[in-house]
Amino acid sequence: MYAVIKAGGKQQKVKAGDVIEVELTRGDHGEEVTFHPLLVVDDDGKTHVGKDVAKAVVKGKLLGEQKGDKVKIFKYRPKTGYSKRQGHRQMYTLVEISDVALGRRAPSAPASQKADAKAKPQPQADTAAEAQAQAPSPENAGATVEADAAAQIEAAGEEA
Repeated sequence: MYAVIKAGGKQQKVKAGDVIEVELTRGDHGEEVTFHPLLVVDDDGKTHVGKDVAKAVVKGKLLGEQKGDKVKIFKYRPKTGYSKRQGHRQMYTLVEISDVALGRRAPSAPASQKADAKAKPQPQADTAAEAQAQAPSPENAGATVEADAAAQIEAAGEEA
């Protein structure tokens, strides 16, 4: 499972166990941090974006601070004798990603109750009126032709 987070004005793709460099943030060594402004979360091939990632959380642990690579700046204007040298080393905080969790909704009914509901047989209609009342409505056209024919034969047999 990986996530794309926004940290320090930059986007980074992270997964559990990664060590990333983010802009300098003050904190103690070993302190826990969480990243909430997530952009994308991929859960074993299923990608979540938008409202689906509102509850997702990326947890990490601060490892320390270090300086980044030196950036050399050289300004030069020809024929004027102007040249200027300058350098810069950005400070970064190292963060070890410990967990990428996708907030899941609580199930509506426990799995054992769903299994019991599936195992119970549906009661059969005793009369033609009950059979017609249990027949699906035109909006719910999921019944098969065989089931309709069987209901009509059964109703005809009870009338005779």
